[in-house]
Parts: sequence; C-alpha cells; structure tokens
Amino acid sequence: MNSLKTNFLISIVLLLLLCWSCGQEPQPAAAATSKPAAAATVAVDSTKPARKKARIIFFGDSLTAGYGLDEQYSFPSLIQDKIDSLGLNYEVVNAGLSGETSAGGINRIDWVMEQPVDVFILELGGNDALRGFDLATTRTNLQGILDKVKAKYPTAQLIVAGMEAPPNMGSAYAREFRTIYQKLATDNHAALIPFLLADVGGIPTLNLADRIHPNEQGQVIVAGNVWRVLGEVLK
Repeated sequence: MNSLKTNFLISIVLLLLLCWSCGQEPQPAAAATSKPAAAATVAVDSTKPARKKARIIFFGDSLTAGYGLDEQYSFPSLIQDKIDSLGLNYEVVNAGLSGETSAGGINRIDWVMEQPVDVFILELGGNDALRGFDLATTRTNLQGILDKVKAKYPTAQLIVAGMEAPPNMGSAYAREFRTIYQKLATDNHAALIPFLLADVGGIPTLNLADRIHPNEQGQVIVAGNVWRVLGEVLK
C-alpha cells in the first residue's frame, strides 16, 4: 500500500514537471531562427543588378556580318573598338545575316527586337537591288522594319545606311533606289549614312575577290563612314 502511494506521488511530480516545461518559451531556438532571416535580407540586398550598357544593333546583310572575314574585322566590331577606346557605355550587337533581303529582314526583326535597343542601324536593300526586286516593295519592307522598332522601342535612335544599286540596273533604277534611303531617313527622323560603301565600293584593292564585300582594309573605311554619323548620334 505504501509502495502504491509512493508511485502515485512520483507520477504527480513528473506530470507537474512536464506541464511546467511545456509552458516555457524556447529562447535558444528563436534566437537561432532569427539569424538566418537576417542573413537572407543581406543576400537579397547584395543581388542588385549592375547598370547595363546601352545597346547598338546593326541590322543588315553580309556587309554588316563581315562576309569572308573573321568577326573581329567586321565594321561593327571596329565600331565597338572605337567605342571602347573612348570609354563610352555602349555595346554593339552585330545582327547581320548574309544573303538577307528586305523581305527576310521584316520577318526576322521581331526576333532581334527581343533584346532592348537604344540605337538601331538599318543596313538592308543591297541584295534586293542585285536581284532587281521591285523597289516599291523594298521600300515598304524597310519602312515596316523601322515601324516595328519604333513600336517596341519608341525612344530608340534610328540610323539608315544608304546603298547604291549596281550600274547594270540602269540609271533610273539606281536613282530611285538611292532615294529610298533618303526618304526613309526623312520620314522616320533618322540619321542617314549617305552611302555605306563610300570610297570602298568598286575599288578592287579594298574588296574581296568577289568585288562586292570589303576586305580588312575596306572594313576600316566603312567603319569610318559609319562613325561619322553614329558618333554624332551618340553625343
């Protein structure tokens, strides 16, 4: 009987101790959970993105792509070198595609415009002239490209690179072809490079064997033609 009474008292004491411990706040555990929370806040603050460079997109055909040469010798790459030497906060994107026509360009522009653009240089139409395409269609396509750029990036600065039709197409065709670029520049408040291949086109020593695409020396002159206009725009 005494043993039963003793066991009963022990059980009561253990129950009281258990209830008391349940009512205590787990201070060490709370302190432990507060430290990771503070660390997480620091981690979020440290992931703020750095300011990106403004983007210049050259949208064109094989002339922009630097056909037949290593990319470093293409005039867009030379423009990037010039920009870097001046410490300007711009990156150049070479969106040239060999064989591209104005029709191909309007089909491709949406994909290129997936990346933001601050300055857009349009260099297309030369292949249209080489193939004797209808010039009204060429102009409509080129205007359509500029319209897409303006619709998505209305603050982007526009530059139109003028081209010349080959002489075998006749003087009337060449004259009409030339006015396409002049009118595009005027209608879209764009800067105009009068003739991208000035002082290069038709000069054998400045072109590859095909006498169409500039060689390394010719690319340097083309880059100069571009920079005379682009440099003013970047100011």
